Amino acid sequence: MIINDVHRGIRKNKKRRRIGRGIGSGHGKTAGRGHKGQGSRAGSSNHPTFQGGAMPLVRRIPKRGFNNRWALRVAVVNLGQIDKVFEAGEEVTLDALTARNLAKGHFDLLKVLGDGELTKQLDIAAHRFSRSAVHKIEKAGGKTVVLPGKTPVEVKKRQRRAEKRAEKRAE
Repeated sequence: MIINDVHRGIRKNKKRRRIGRGIGSGHGKTAGRGHKGQGSRAGSSNHPTFQGGAMPLVRRIPKRGFNNRWALRVAVVNLGQIDKVFEAGEEVTLDALTARNLAKGHFDLLKVLGDGELTKQLDIAAHRFSRSAVHKIEKAGGKTVVLPGKTPVEVKKRQRRAEKRAEKRAE
């Protein structure tokens, strides 16, 4: 092999096909659409899952369960993990947990679970706590701070309407 043969015939940017520009273009007459048939006609398109009239794979595979698009994503942290990372007397907040890589990714709520032992006195702030976690935190002399969750859109709408009514009454 000759070293300058390695890249011969390889182009960095592929030239786009200029269709319908006459016979000399190499894509003349039928413009790469073949003769007759569905795909040759103007405006023809078919569904991405279309398989020539056969039952599409998408419809052949059985569907199971339900995926709730509006479900809240809950991040989970165990007391054992918190005990390893934090020192006694520290405040455990959402920012502190994400900084120490315990609460990873995007989430709506944080829940503390009672897996593992807590040997230090810590003030832990989260949206939810399991019953065993609350018991272990209080046993170690710490405190639990329940953070407010996301306010549903309907509740926000109700609050706005109430505020507007209050403004009208004040006028």
